[in-house]
Amino acid sequence: MIFRVLTIFPELFDAFWENSIIKRAIEGHHISAAAVDIRRYTSDKHRTTDDRPYGGGPGMVMKPEPLAKAIQAAKKITPFSRTVLMTPQGRRFNQSLAHELAREEGVIFVCGRYEGVDERIFNQYIDDEISIGDYVLTGGELPVMIIIDAVTRLLPGVLGGADSAEKDSFSEGLLEHAHYTRPRDFEGDRVPDVLLSGNHQAIEQWRTETALIRTFLKRPDLMEDRAFTAREINILRKWSTEIERIVETQNLSRADSLPGRE
Repeated sequence: MIFRVLTIFPELFDAFWENSIIKRAIEGHHISAAAVDIRRYTSDKHRTTDDRPYGGGPGMVMKPEPLAKAIQAAKKITPFSRTVLMTPQGRRFNQSLAHELAREEGVIFVCGRYEGVDERIFNQYIDDEISIGDYVLTGGELPVMIIIDAVTRLLPGVLGGADSAEKDSFSEGLLEHAHYTRPRDFEGDRVPDVLLSGNHQAIEQWRTETALIRTFLKRPDLMEDRAFTAREINILRKWSTEIERIVETQNLSRADSLPGRE
C-alpha cells in the first residue's frame, strides 16, 4: 500500500517512518510511505502556501495553487489512490473506516494548516474528508500519523500473529479482553487461575466475558448496535439472570426489615 502525505512540515514524519510497526512495514515492503513538502510546488521566491481570506477575518488560508500541484504530482505516482483531507468537518475516524482505507491501493493525505484550505481544493481534488475527533489541532500531521498507524496494522503480514489485528479493541465491536503476564502475583493481585489452567476453552470463555464486562462498563455505546454471537448472548443471559436474582434478594431483604414485620 502506498501512503503519500502532503504537508508543509515533512520533517515531522522522519521519526514516524523510522520506528516500531511503521518501520517494519516499510522494510517488509508492506507499505511505501513518504511525506512531500507542499512548498516544493509554490511559484514565488518566498515559497508561500497561505494568504489572507477574502471577505476578511482572522487567520490565513492555504492557497489552492500549491495544493493542487502537489496533489496532481502525487496522483501521477499513485493514480488509483484516494485523496483524503484532514479536516474537523470530515467523517469521524474509527476502526470501520480504518478497514475501509486498508482496502485501498494507496492514500494521499492532505494536511491542512491555519484556518483551513481554499474551498476550491475541496470541490475539485478531494475524495474524502476525515476527522479524528471534535477538537482543534494545529494541523493535520498528527491525525495522519494516527490513521496510517491504524491502517497499517490491518495489512496482511504486518503484525506478528495472524489474528493480532482481529483481536484488537474495536475490531470485533468490543474492547479487548484483560491481559496478564509475569509475575503471577503483583502486589497481592494475582493472575486469574483460569489463565494458568491450560484449558483453552475455559480461557476463551473468560476472555469473552472480560471483553464484554470492559465494554459494558467503559464503552456501553459500542454494544447498542452490535450483533452478538451465540456465546456472548449466553453470557449476557447468565448475567441477566444473576442480576435479577440479586435484585430480588435485595427486595426481599428490605421487605423483611420494614417496621411492623415479624
